[in-house]
Amino acid sequence: MTSPSINESPFLDVATLTTTRLRLEPLGPEHLDEVLAGLADPETVRLTGTRQEFTRADVAQHLTTLPMRDDRLDWAIIDLETGSYVGEIVLNELEEENASMNFRIALMPRWTGQGYGTEATGAVLDHAFDEIDLHRVALDVYSFNPRAARSYEKAGFRYEGRQRHTLFWEGDWVDSILMSILSTDDRPGH
Repeated sequence: MTSPSINESPFLDVATLTTTRLRLEPLGPEHLDEVLAGLADPETVRLTGTRQEFTRADVAQHLTTLPMRDDRLDWAIIDLETGSYVGEIVLNELEEENASMNFRIALMPRWTGQGYGTEATGAVLDHAFDEIDLHRVALDVYSFNPRAARSYEKAGFRYEGRQRHTLFWEGDWVDSILMSILSTDDRPGH
């Protein structure tokens, strides 16, 4: 069997993806204030296990360098009706020889629980498998975030396992749930 081969062109020019309610546009400096608001939100920080403090300059630098990256794809999630920033969604940690990437998403609190995460995830998975030719997309989610795990399952991710005590948060140990989806798995809408 030959090694898998991915399509590298989607990394050179990040596509804008559109769903029924959302536009996923390349994340960049124009989203600085919204990204900073997410990083300042206590619930978002908790759900992502983020401990690092980020300065405005750090985040601005990161957003400026994204178009030059050839190992990740970052999108801002925008509500089509209002033009509001919903959150960000990312494919990162490219393992080209394994046709695999990591997935993560962070929604602003007012947008959770309305299906936006599942909708955006479906668009990114379609892009990952149909355009990049990935074989596997994986994620981990903390056990104190069952709503996110349900959203991932709705998008087609499957439970793989549990890593015990991967995060110490506010005096308690928290497990991490491992999930993945393969190009050969059934996906909603396919």
